[in-house]
Amino acid sequence: MNITSGKNIYFLSDFHLGAPNAAASLQREKRIVQFLDSVKNNAAQIFIVGDMFDFWFEYKHVVPRGYVRLLGKLAELTDAGVIIHFFVGNHDMWMRNYFQMELNIQVYYEPVYFEFNGKKFLVGHGDGQGPGDYGYKFLKKVFRNPVCQWMFGVLPPSFGLGVANYFSKMSKEAAAKTDKDFLGEDKEFLIIYSKEILQKEYIDYFIFGHRHLPIDITLNENSHYINLGEWINYDSYAVFDGEITTLKYFNK
Repeated sequence: MNITSGKNIYFLSDFHLGAPNAAASLQREKRIVQFLDSVKNNAAQIFIVGDMFDFWFEYKHVVPRGYVRLLGKLAELTDAGVIIHFFVGNHDMWMRNYFQMELNIQVYYEPVYFEFNGKKFLVGHGDGQGPGDYGYKFLKKVFRNPVCQWMFGVLPPSFGLGVANYFSKMSKEAAAKTDKDFLGEDKEFLIIYSKEILQKEYIDYFIFGHRHLPIDITLNENSHYINLGEWINYDSYAVFDGEITTLKYFNK
């Protein structure tokens, strides 16, 4: 797929709306909407690469309260013809069809290959990829299991969402201990994963979220690994202008 001259493709992730409290989440949501407003006229496509929410579960007739500013803005963009892709993260993996039916947004559950202007991208949230973290990989299979999702869905929403939000907070606090520092190429699990892919096939850009640290490194003379960071501390994103992909910061 080729993008029109003057149009860009934007990648951003890890908003964690709902955390750490309603007031801080609202300010972050308004900032994200401001960013989307700033790019809507030259955006060909927008990739939101997971963890939009700190927790999300779609019951049959109920979705979590709030986030109307962002959801309304996404609907406005897709109505205007902007293609939006959403990759579920470890905090919002319980997606069903709400985004597809209400917002006309394609939802992905695993990393996906794309090609734009002859450049090959591998895009995904990044959770459960690469070596190690076997405990989470097991839990991910459990959480994605339709039977387990049905069992959680029979709980009253007020109780189920309260329990889930508690464990979501505990997970984020545990991850925060390693989110602040770059561990080195030999210890960053998504870089290891990207290099393993490169041994089998050529990729121009590996685009991931999940790690919460903005990272842009060269894997070889042509391939780049970009981690998109998050919008709690960094307001970071990446933009592909038809030739190169650059890691940037909004209003920084």
